[in-house]
Formats: sequence, structure tokens, C-alpha cells
Amino acid sequence: MKRLTFKKGIHLNYHKEATADKKIELMLPNKELVFPMSQHIGAPCVPIVKKGDYVYVGQKIGQADGFMSVPIHSSVSGIVKTIETRMTFKGVRDNCVVIENDGLYEEEPQMKEHIKQVDENLTKEALIECIKEAGIVGMGGATFPMHVKLSTPPDKKVSYILVNGAECEPYLTSDHRVMLEYGEEVIKGLSILLHVFKEAQAIIGIEDNKMDAFEHMTQLAKGTPIKVQLLHTKYPQGSEKHLIYSLTQQEVPSGKLPIDVGCLVHNVDSVVAVYRAVTKGQPVTRRIVTVAGGAVKKPCNLEVKIGTSFREVLEYAEVDLEKVIKLIAGGPMMGVAISDIDIPIMKGTSAILCLTEEEVSKEKPSSCIRCGKCIDVCPMKLMPNALQKSAINGHYDAFLNKHGMECIECGCCAYTCPAKREIVQSIRTAKSVIRNKK
Repeated sequence: MKRLTFKKGIHLNYHKEATADKKIELMLPNKELVFPMSQHIGAPCVPIVKKGDYVYVGQKIGQADGFMSVPIHSSVSGIVKTIETRMTFKGVRDNCVVIENDGLYEEEPQMKEHIKQVDENLTKEALIECIKEAGIVGMGGATFPMHVKLSTPPDKKVSYILVNGAECEPYLTSDHRVMLEYGEEVIKGLSILLHVFKEAQAIIGIEDNKMDAFEHMTQLAKGTPIKVQLLHTKYPQGSEKHLIYSLTQQEVPSGKLPIDVGCLVHNVDSVVAVYRAVTKGQPVTRRIVTVAGGAVKKPCNLEVKIGTSFREVLEYAEVDLEKVIKLIAGGPMMGVAISDIDIPIMKGTSAILCLTEEEVSKEKPSSCIRCGKCIDVCPMKLMPNALQKSAINGHYDAFLNKHGMECIECGCCAYTCPAKREIVQSIRTAKSVIRNKK
């Protein structure tokens, strides 16, 4: 099969071999779980339980506060210990519900009442409400509420539903394992979306460094209208706009959204969550986390209850903390470096990387040599060196004129920069300042 790709980007050392063949293991947490009320892009949830309440697995503990918001559900049964502010991997303190796990994992008695029948009576509106109430977000890390994506304007036609199986970040293999182990649920979840978007074409894009997943999903898709397409292994293939170009040859115009070119894009595990929400009434209470890096004695892919402490996950994977030079939540290109391991796993936690001295660059930034390599690789066709200069000098109008807000912060520029300039950090800071001013 022809391998599709996008323009520019970079080729990386992917380091996936340590966990690519590791089956997903269920990890049960210890006593205390912490549930931040902001686990998605948009308005934080409002706690609807109080200290001393008994809660069940799947019970709503945080109510969505607005359209751009989704509920939070308990992943364990037990007693609400307290509601207070705690630190998260985002580096901010968030209002959190703290639950004392009783180890019984009793499910909410009314959970099955939320099941939907996939027949002619299942409307788009009913499906969207089910997805919202299940707390489904982009499980690839972006955590954009899925019901908002599906709430398409009347004048916008959905021509494509694209499923992101690229997983282009180094080290990460959680989506790879989801396709191999929960592939049938991916197909069924996507079929549910096709049930209400009847005119759409469904395509699952998988990079060619995951041939076993490609072959497995191709076999499962036989007899369905779903197409499985092979992609070149290149970073950032999994970026929404670049996946759209690879699979449909359409470019999303500057300032526009995927729906403006008729596309909806979802992560493979988000599609699994749709299947479980609709057919089993299950909200999002767990996620698959890759634990890898040179300091990990037991590299693994874990099914972790949301709210579980990073510390417990690191202990399960037998991480030698003395060897860890850098700890990252997510992938090495777009993840967040963290300094505190007593923080909770959230819906957007795709991986925990424990990198040693040998895996981390020791070179210090120097002056820009104007080589233009960052421009050559930028998948958004920007001028990262010029954007960094505007950001450092506080020239925000110039930053906007150079389309700085279009930067997806993929890190291609910083990776290829011979001067090791901290380009992404500068651009990210400038974008934050501009948003705050607005």
C-alpha cells in the first residue's frame, strides 16, 4: 500500500522497542486518589460531592460548568476524604476531590441506565449528550472535549472521520497497544460515529513502524466501510492538521478548524471510549499510560485508574529515581517536564518518561547562527527563528503578523537547531501573554 505523508517535519530516533511488545497491564491503585476538576480544555468542573460521601466507580463527582467542559467521574469506590487544591502535572494548583479507595470497585448502580441502543432512534444529539456525560476528551493528550468537536454547525458537512493511530512521539506505545488489544472496540466505536454521520468516510491512519497494528486493524475493518491507511513514519504525523493533509490531501487554512474542510479527527482511545460509553454506559475512568526511559527497570504499558499518583506508577514500573535526570509527562517532544511525583494521573497523561543523563541533551543554548534549519523543518511553514526573536523582545504585534499563534509547539525547530535555542519555550510564552491580554 502507498504510504502517505505531509510536507516538511523531521525523522527521529523513536525508542519504542522497550514497550512496543508489552501488553497492557491493569494496575490497581492504593488508598488515596486525587481528581483535579480541570482535566480538559475549557471550564473546570464544579465538585458535586462533599467530604464523607460514599462514591462508586463511574459516579459523577464533578459537574461540567459550561459547553466547553465535561464531567469528572470517580475511578474507584470509597469515601470522599476532602476537597482541596492540589498540584497537577501542568504545574498549577487545581481544585481536587480526594477519595479514599476502599478496594471494592463497586460500580454505580445506575451505570447501565446510560446505555444507548445503536439503531434508527439514536440521533446525533443523543449521541453527543452521551459522549459529553461520559466525560470523553481527546485521549492523545490535547484533552479537547469530544462532544464539542461533534457539535458541528448546520452549514458544515462532515466528509471525513479520521482516527489518529500515528502515535508519532518517541517512546510512546499506548495507542499501538490499544489498536492491537482493543482493535475491535476501535472499529465498533468508529461505526457508532458513522451511524450518525452517515455521509462521512472513515479512515484510520497508522504509521509504518506499527505494521502489526496496521495489519490487525485492516483485518478487523474488512466488511465495513472503514478504511485503514498506512502512513510514513515522520514527526509530527499525528498532529491534527498534518494527519488531515496526509489522509485527504486538504490543507486547513490559517485560522480555520478541521471542520472547515469537512474533517473530524479523534484519537484511537477516544473512539474506544465512545464504544464503552454508548454500549456499556461506562464513563472515562481510566487511561493507558506508557512508562519508559533508561531509568525504568520494568518498561510497560499500564491501564491506570485516573486519580492514581505518579509515585505509585513509578514504583510499579520499578523506576530508579536516582538515575532520573528528567521526568516528563507525555512524550519528549511535546510533553511537560515535572519535578513533583506526588501528582495524579489525568485524562491527558499518555506517558511518564524517566530519562537518564545519557538520554538528555547537555548542550547549552547559544546565539542563532541563521542557518535556516528551523524554517526547513517547520510543518506549519513558519519562521521559528523570527518568531523567537519577536517573543524575546516582546514585539507581540510582529509575532502575530508572522502567524505565531499558528505554531503547534511540536518542537521540530528546537530539535534540529544546531545552536540548541529554546525556541518553543519562547513561542509558548508569547502565545500565553497574547491570550492573557485578550
